Amino acid sequence: MSAIVQPETNPEEIVHEAEETVELLGRVREAVGRVIYGQDVVVERALTTLLSGGHGLVVGVPGLAKTKLVDTLGTVLGLEARRIQFTPDLMPSDILGAEVLEESGEGKRAFRFIQGPIFAQLLMADEINRASPRTQSALLQAMQEQHVTIAGQRHDLPQPFHVLATQNPLEQEGTYPLPEAQLDRFLMQIDIAYPGLEAERRMLMETTGAREAKTEAVVNAEQLIKIQALVRRMPVGEGVVEAILKLVRSVRPGESASALADRLSWGPGPRASQALMLTVRARALLDGRLAPSLDDVEALAMPILQHRMAVTFAARAEGITVQDVIRGAMGEAL
Repeated sequence: MSAIVQPETNPEEIVHEAEETVELLGRVREAVGRVIYGQDVVVERALTTLLSGGHGLVVGVPGLAKTKLVDTLGTVLGLEARRIQFTPDLMPSDILGAEVLEESGEGKRAFRFIQGPIFAQLLMADEINRASPRTQSALLQAMQEQHVTIAGQRHDLPQPFHVLATQNPLEQEGTYPLPEAQLDRFLMQIDIAYPGLEAERRMLMETTGAREAKTEAVVNAEQLIKIQALVRRMPVGEGVVEAILKLVRSVRPGESASALADRLSWGPGPRASQALMLTVRARALLDGRLAPSLDDVEALAMPILQHRMAVTFAARAEGITVQDVIRGAMGEAL
């Protein structure tokens, strides 16, 4: 299997950096695992999202440690983390910040920009679908452009900048579901399920005693940025590239000869292919490998694609879900 390597990339340099990074990422996973129990796949996907330089949409019922996960990741990765609880009355200025008029001791007046909570390296947007579309758009625009504009002045966000937004899949009353174009801004949808028996047993014993497990920083922001740059330089085999293209194009209505495409009202765009190309590299590095495989594509197809497509009314009437279509497409493409 031939590999695609950027012309300016030195393979020996990549190998050396990757070997050092693999050891570092092993310590990161170990540190997170001391606090987050029984959610290995969730932790892997969250770390993959951050190593890819993207944003994640975390979906799960209350009480599954979504907030704890973000707080722990912020500590372990050495990032400044903040949290915003989204409510229907939240305004864009509550997130982005605003200019205030100040008067100096000499009586001179001037406007001063006060930064909002979005000026963090890791932001948790808790229950993002409870805010109005206007507030959602303000956040998602900043996610895409990496800066905010207040009163005509541009203010750059800290680097790295990542958003992990949460949604509750149960309560839909009083919520504003994210539009398709805004969902596409999230690199990955991370579904959190209930923990297994042994994980929950350990959780009971570890979190209800006099002492609770703590974690500490393993890397810092500068190291994370270097790892993200390394991910983009990793080689990808032709077979993996072809599998990504075949998979994504097979779930686009009107573009695929597959019967699966007839079940879809809309499908993923090129951003989905880009997301898969980045995340398969990050997952391979996180797993201690120097190049991604078809197993990485299979593992990440669901979280990358499921929020970027929708089935038709007829398909829903037959009980067919987006997940069913993706599984079928994976069977054909992989």
